Amino acid sequence: MHTIVVREFARLTTADVMAGSLDVAQVTASAFDWLCRESARLQRTGASLVQLEDRRCLRLDNYVGVMETPCGTRIEILPKSLDDADDASASRRTLRRMLEGCLDVRRRETAPTDIQAFEAPLTEWVMRQFLQALQLLVKRGVRFEYHAVREEQRFLRGRLEIARQLRQPPGRAHLFQIEHDIFDADRPENRLLRTALDRVCRLTRDAGNWRLSHELATYLAPVPASADVAADFRRWRNDRLLAHYRPVRPWCELILGDQMPISVLGSWHGCSLLFPMEKLFERYVEACLRRTLPEGAVLKASAKSRHLAQHEGQPWFTLVPDFLLTVGGQMRVLDTKWKRIDQLQNNASDKYRLRQEDFYQLFAYGQRYLNGAGDLLLIYPKTSTFSAPLPVFEFSDTLRLWVVPFDLELGRLTIGSNQLCESSAC
Repeated sequence: MHTIVVREFARLTTADVMAGSLDVAQVTASAFDWLCRESARLQRTGASLVQLEDRRCLRLDNYVGVMETPCGTRIEILPKSLDDADDASASRRTLRRMLEGCLDVRRRETAPTDIQAFEAPLTEWVMRQFLQALQLLVKRGVRFEYHAVREEQRFLRGRLEIARQLRQPPGRAHLFQIEHDIFDADRPENRLLRTALDRVCRLTRDAGNWRLSHELATYLAPVPASADVAADFRRWRNDRLLAHYRPVRPWCELILGDQMPISVLGSWHGCSLLFPMEKLFERYVEACLRRTLPEGAVLKASAKSRHLAQHEGQPWFTLVPDFLLTVGGQMRVLDTKWKRIDQLQNNASDKYRLRQEDFYQLFAYGQRYLNGAGDLLLIYPKTSTFSAPLPVFEFSDTLRLWVVPFDLELGRLTIGSNQLCESSAC
């Protein structure tokens, strides 16, 4: 299998290029054609995977993760808006930290093998996390339950179904139509784990993952695979009897590509796992903020209660800010942007590399959600060129906009002003 490591917005071409660059890489003609077809398929659903530049070159969009083409080419796409974007290991660590934050799982990076695992592809790391969580679950015990079975036997067991028995033809009168209960592990949660484990056994290329997955397969061998993944996820129970199943569910969802709104999987069922970076950053900020909110604070994601205009008595153009934060009876609007800005470019022409349309957007949020009075926060990732909040932007005497950095490593806003601290979730 041929593996290519690039970063967001990198160019992929069939022409000869210099090896070792994260901005441009060479792919086979079959992989190039598959990417074009897959991008065309996804564009019908509103997702732009690549942008075709010419017959031999295309540019990736803002998706990160792993794609595997039918010809065996594995493309790993790493985040770009980082200081150490040329360091593939550091970019992998950041991406995995954000995924763990979005999935709300505990990190288990204590052994040297776990630290070295950052050199492995993202899919192998996801499989390892799933296998480790499943191993802990098996040690604590797989949950069994009773379920009814209706069958035909030569002996009586359980309850005889009189109506079905009376309809037996004379030649089968010696067989009994019975119904009884069986206590086994055939339940939705275990069927999903078996299905995910079968996929790991089939796709992993790591020796440690292969060995552990086949060991666990012997424990789940009596459990049938899921015939309807989506329906079994809906039936997954979260009561106290299944509390030890909670850590493994996010990894199971990630592997099966179900119930995961930030993942985008193509029709090719290889090791493909992609995430739109804007959405991933938004989800990571939300998960970190919820862990640090003061008592009584309320954080609401993707509010849709306000519209830009009224037309003939009907609301038009829904305004959807990323978050509404209510602290002490005061509401603030928070919006995230996955983009690198530069606090040293503080002049009228460069404008810190901020986008004018983002300010229009925040101004509309302030007018509709805050009635033109309050504080707005525009959140960007923290970098060496953006490490402290910018001076306040004033839309009016009562409406202010703060541009603040978010520390991806520490998982919190970087606040440098007492006045800002009073108006944020610091």
